[in-house]
Amino acid sequence: MRTIHAFDAIAAARTILLTTYRRDGTPVGTPVNVVVGPGDVAYIRTFDPSGKLKRMRRNADVDVAPCTVRGRVTGPTVPARVRILTGAESDTAAAALARRFPLLHGRLIPRYHRRKGLVTTQIELTPR
Repeated sequence: MRTIHAFDAIAAARTILLTTYRRDGTPVGTPVNVVVGPGDVAYIRTFDPSGKLKRMRRNADVDVAPCTVRGRVTGPTVPARVRILTGAESDTAAAALARRFPLLHGRLIPRYHRRKGLVTTQIELTPR
């Protein structure tokens, strides 16, 4: 018998629409690459300082939905909670993203962040 997980809707998706919320409650949607780990956990990455990271630090409640690269939603929305990773957990998430997207997250994005002096930040998503 198959166990149903909250992130089954985004497990097959390469890109999700991450919806964060401004101080006034206005939703802001951003397409990001995702990798779903074992159980109900997913990983994304961004750079510091980015608007979405600032919003997530203030309000850890987000919504995620599978989408196209341009952000058109293609499936159901799942409420989630974010946690910013550090240390070994961050390295594990980075490795998972690099395995799923070897060229983009294995080479291009880390190189771009280094060149621009940005801090790459891995984020864990769990269902609410």
